[in-house]
Amino acid sequence: MHESTTVLLIEVGALMFLLGLLGRLSRRFGISPIPLYLLAGLAFGHGGLLPLNASEEFFSVGAELGVILLLVLLGLEYSADELVGNLRSAAPVGLLDAALNALPGAAFALLLGWGWVAAVVLAGVTWVTSSGVVAKVLADLGRLGNRETPVVLSVLVMEDLAMALYLPLLTALLAGTGLLGGGVALIVAVGTVSIVLVVAIRYGGWISNAISARDPEALLLGVFGLTLLVAGVAAQLKVSAAVGAFLVGIAVSGPVAHHATQLLSPLRDIFAAVFFVFFGLTTDPADIPPVLLPAIALAVVTIATKTLTGYVAARRAGIAVRGRWRAGFSLTPRGEFSIVIAGLAVATPGIPAKLGALATAYVLITVVVGPIIARVPDFEWFKALLRPRPAATPALAGADGSPVPRLTDTDDPLSRHTPDATSQ
Repeated sequence: MHESTTVLLIEVGALMFLLGLLGRLSRRFGISPIPLYLLAGLAFGHGGLLPLNASEEFFSVGAELGVILLLVLLGLEYSADELVGNLRSAAPVGLLDAALNALPGAAFALLLGWGWVAAVVLAGVTWVTSSGVVAKVLADLGRLGNRETPVVLSVLVMEDLAMALYLPLLTALLAGTGLLGGGVALIVAVGTVSIVLVVAIRYGGWISNAISARDPEALLLGVFGLTLLVAGVAAQLKVSAAVGAFLVGIAVSGPVAHHATQLLSPLRDIFAAVFFVFFGLTTDPADIPPVLLPAIALAVVTIATKTLTGYVAARRAGIAVRGRWRAGFSLTPRGEFSIVIAGLAVATPGIPAKLGALATAYVLITVVVGPIIARVPDFEWFKALLRPRPAATPALAGADGSPVPRLTDTDDPLSRHTPDATSQ
């Protein structure tokens, strides 16, 4: 065995074993393992305590697989009709989402004097929620079957579809190709998304029939291979690979979807952990302190605006109050798209170098805080806050104005002689 391969196996094996211990520790304390995975990545990444150089490429590819698996399994939970219905009902919320969450980022960049191009970049960073993180949080908290979850998914899908239009335009803007290049990129993105949507909705039954649910090996290879194929084609056409993977999950239905969920879940858990670790591995801890305070301020504002977005979306869907808060808190983490957007920008002349560090610190804050506050609606003290308090009944007054004491059940003479309804 080649020496580099041996080092790769040692690094990957040691880190994966550590992740297993961290996952067990997090569940013992009832918290999401995501923050611990991120901290492990920071400890062993660039500028960390013990950098892992040999396995960086492995974790890079594994991180891509993690996002794809998270999204395809999320799509397997829902049908094409549910997707279309949720997208139609959530269209006004999509506009509210963009206004509430993109504008703070743009305004922040302008206040720092970074220019309008940087403002467009930072608007995208603060706008879009991390589908991968949210999918992991919903699975960890057992909320995939909750009433508010389709609302959360509709917001995520609308953002991912918006990114399919935003990223080509941003790329053309950063490259200086002008309106013509941006228009061509936009047409390609819209056409690709439309084709994938039509295939998923109209021909999903054919896709399910082509894959046998009786043969686990063939089912696993078929669904996994199809997911990678569609995600790769979508990415090649400058559309989100996550959108492609999600729509594959939507297209697969019936027994195939049920068995595919069971077979793919262990793979999802492995590569989702890799995704969060890789996010930390690519972050230099030394870049964070200089931009920490601005990142915290931006995170506080946009966590509040994203929570409001989810709350309003759930209220429009008729969800109860606690479900509205669950939807709002679940949408707060930013992640893969935000880092991609910042990565495109920092390599462009004229974009401040601090923007990349600010985006990284901002995303780390939201990814750590998001899974923690997502659990808040499940705490008893929060449930108590949401319970309506009984209205106080005004005290009775006698003829002389003095308060008349109220009769309790034991004080009322009739109550001692009237049979209890439950005893009849």
